[in-house]
Amino acid sequence: MSSLLSIGTSGLLSAQVGLSTTGNNITNAGVAGYSRQVAIQVDSSTRDEGFGFVGSGTEVVAVRRFYDNFLATQLRGAEASQASLDVYNKQIAQVDNLLADPTAGLSPALQDFFNGVQDATSNPASAASRQALLSSAGSLTSRFQGLSARLTEIGAGVNNQIASITTEINSYAREIANLNNAISGLSTDGKPANDLLDHRDQLLTELNKLVKTTVLNGPNNTMTVEMGTGQPLVVGTTAFQLGTSNSPTDVARVTLGYQADNGSFSPLPESVFTGGQLGGLLEFRNGALDRAQNSLGQVAAGLAVSFNAQHVLGQDQNGDLGQPFFGPINAYVGRNNHNSKASTADVTAVVSDASALTSSDYSVDFDGSNFNVTRKSDGKITQINPFPQTKPQTIDGVDYTITGIPQTKDNFLVRPTYMAASQMSVQIVDRSKIALAAPIATAAPTTNSGTGKITAGTVDAAYLAPGAALTAPLTLTYDKTAGTLSGFPAGQDVTLTLNGSSTVYPAGTPSIPYTDGATISFGGVNFAISGSLADQDKFTVGPNVSGVGDSRNGALMAALQSKNVLDNGSATYQTTYAQMVNFVGNKAREAQISNTAADAAVQQATNQQQSVSGVNLDEEAANLLRYQQAYQAAGKVVQMASTLFDTLLSLR
Repeated sequence: MSSLLSIGTSGLLSAQVGLSTTGNNITNAGVAGYSRQVAIQVDSSTRDEGFGFVGSGTEVVAVRRFYDNFLATQLRGAEASQASLDVYNKQIAQVDNLLADPTAGLSPALQDFFNGVQDATSNPASAASRQALLSSAGSLTSRFQGLSARLTEIGAGVNNQIASITTEINSYAREIANLNNAISGLSTDGKPANDLLDHRDQLLTELNKLVKTTVLNGPNNTMTVEMGTGQPLVVGTTAFQLGTSNSPTDVARVTLGYQADNGSFSPLPESVFTGGQLGGLLEFRNGALDRAQNSLGQVAAGLAVSFNAQHVLGQDQNGDLGQPFFGPINAYVGRNNHNSKASTADVTAVVSDASALTSSDYSVDFDGSNFNVTRKSDGKITQINPFPQTKPQTIDGVDYTITGIPQTKDNFLVRPTYMAASQMSVQIVDRSKIALAAPIATAAPTTNSGTGKITAGTVDAAYLAPGAALTAPLTLTYDKTAGTLSGFPAGQDVTLTLNGSSTVYPAGTPSIPYTDGATISFGGVNFAISGSLADQDKFTVGPNVSGVGDSRNGALMAALQSKNVLDNGSATYQTTYAQMVNFVGNKAREAQISNTAADAAVQQATNQQQSVSGVNLDEEAANLLRYQQAYQAAGKVVQMASTLFDTLLSLR
């Protein structure tokens, strides 16, 4: 009877475990990370009764968790990509909406400004037109500043999110390390702690949404969690803590690294942090955001420098040469705070050439003998030569001035256009100081008997050199016998240019051959004489003494709107801005499409993982009935064993 009773009892116990396991599955069906469990039941050892072997019942040897590591890893990877694309999409949408706004973007303000230049050029004597030009210029600089400030705000928001996510990563890492410890302690007899394993896997899932990790199995069901190319985050029961710190060359930018208990910080390359929200934020900041900020600054710096270059070649209503219309554009220079304390080196950089200006950042490094300027976009290196400098050296449209005594490994970050938009300002406040006129005037006296004509004339940057500006009229006289013109300044070379071919006549040459239609240049003054000249015909070139109604320089400034000023003379202000808007728009669209694809990938991976680990309520309901019936049947066996035992007792 004891055998029958033990058989029934073992059936009751096994059915009870089955009921408990099934009930646990049902109640945890909606719990994130829960893996379906099943009681593994086997028959007990049999006994040799002489006539044969008789079974002794059943027993539960384990409660197995249905888990597929490959599918779980695949799902975590898909969720890491989804989280990265999702946060990237949200961030870039802000920039896209900002730049592409037809009313708040830059294009309307640029158009209004050049409309003001054209109106003032059409009415150079009008005080109202000049004042309107100053107002539109103020609106333009405010638009540049506003866009730059908004991009800076977005960057600050990214910094805050990076710091917040880093705190979350540390929290998950500590919890995983603690669970490693608990699981290891409970796994010494080979029985896995299913619920703790599920909890740890769910933490890994949440961690992967923050930063993509690689998981390696360790002894006693522990796990090692790594980032990037093998940088550890959790090793056994030890959790490594991440921290943030200001960039050594840019206090407005946070960097990531290991944070030790003693407060020391060891930076890590940003390439380590791929995938997840952290990877998406870094990709956005280092890609779309930086490019938008730098490209906006390129337009601002290019406009300010090129417009100033033309404005200073003009003449204002007071008869003076023009002054810079916009304020100077100084590049951002970040001195690496790891430089030697003995170093007194200092770097200043000022944008001077709009055409050569790029949107790249630069690294300035001292190797012990020379300073090398490295363009980060393509790695091109330019050496500061000579050093120490005798004058600023221009590299990609930026004048570099380096002073002080450097030390080996001194490093500086130069961002020529990063802060340019925020620096935009109108330097002219007096409308009479707007230099719409040209500083020179030419004339052909009516007493000339030939048909010769002289153009109005222009000046270039050489006219601003000391002693180059005309202080009195020059009279050029034609000698028909010699076919030459005389009367040029004795101290300046004279250049004749025709069909792209130039001939230079040294200073002091008494007379210059006359060539019909050739451009004549000296001391920054440029004009052309054409036609059939008679003997002793004269032409005058001198300072513009009555230029109130003159707007020749204004026309040249207005023409800058459609002139290819930027990117080595291949792009206008508007096209450069449009390229930036298109880049951001394309990236935003790519992010949307990729995000949709990532959602589908996560759904597919989830379905595959849940097909193994998920709880099917219909199946569990069937199991519940099966175990219930088994329990009732085992109970009948116990009841029958008890009845038989009572019968035996009654026979005595």
